Amino acid sequence: MKRTLLIANIVLAVAVAALYILFFTGHCNKKVAGFTPVESTTDLPAGTIVYVQIDSLVNELDLFHALRTEVEAKIKVIDDDLTRKGRAFERDYLDFNEKIQKGLLTRSQAETQGEQLEKRQRELQQYSQQKQFELEEEQQVMLNNVLNEIKVFLSDYNQEHNFSLIITTSVATNNVIVGNPSLDITKNVIAGLNAKYATQVKKK
Repeated sequence: MKRTLLIANIVLAVAVAALYILFFTGHCNKKVAGFTPVESTTDLPAGTIVYVQIDSLVNELDLFHALRTEVEAKIKVIDDDLTRKGRAFERDYLDFNEKIQKGLLTRSQAETQGEQLEKRQRELQQYSQQKQFELEEEQQVMLNNVLNEIKVFLSDYNQEHNFSLIITTSVATNNVIVGNPSLDITKNVIAGLNAKYATQVKKK
């Protein structure tokens, strides 16, 4: 059996959960307390078990922050649009009630406008739900892209170093590994992924 026994599922549930927590709680905008990556070594022998701190990695991963910025921009556009539509509906609804109270509408007109407002309300709710679904899909795709880049990089990285196992650890998910700091390859992974991303950006 090869010395590089497994990288299978390098970034498993712990990494997925960590990325979700970091994205949705905004932890990636600040350092996770007590979780600072050390200077990694590049001369670990083949067959070594090493680990990656997902929290620290995401905090310093240029790709993640770029994709997150894109998603947040879309969220703002959708939020502004929903706010504008909601305020317009609220104004028309208040105007409708005022006209009814002042007796400015016939029963037929009131029924027609009331039905129209109810239809608009349903459409607005459906639109809001649709946009929420689209945002969740955008966020999932973003996280998938980040995870895929990490997996591909670690797979290539291990072709060179032949580690037996690369473990992911995360404070965000209470999954913490206490080990020799020399086995922490986080800094190397951050540097490698950011260099790869920088190259991809230049090619665009």
